[in-house]
Amino acid sequence: MTSSARTAYETAVARYFEAWNTQGADDRAKAVAAAWTEDGTYTDPLADVAGHEGIAAVIAGAGEQFPGFEFRQTGTVDGHHDTARFTWELVSVADGSAPVAGSDVITLAEDGRIRTVLGFLDRLPAA
Repeated sequence: MTSSARTAYETAVARYFEAWNTQGADDRAKAVAAAWTEDGTYTDPLADVAGHEGIAAVIAGAGEQFPGFEFRQTGTVDGHHDTARFTWELVSVADGSAPVAGSDVITLAEDGRIRTVLGFLDRLPAA
């Protein structure tokens, strides 16, 4: 993988986490627009949405369900061609616990923004 490709993947993933961790509807909308293409999608076992508004709504819902938590990348970003994968945890800012963890596969558009996200949940809180 070339260093420019690695940088493109890492930049896209950094924008992704910025969007997931942004507070406030206006700032979230800007972060989502910076991270995803207009027709971008987000799909995981709990959500299947398209477009900036749908993605922002999923992110807002996660923030409401887990107040005081932030998404953090674990490990490194691995990618080839227009596709990358990475792992993450949802971490409590207060005590460092991480009840939710997963891995995502993203596809990038020509401009470096995310076209698709396929998310997998590896760890969930006990019901």
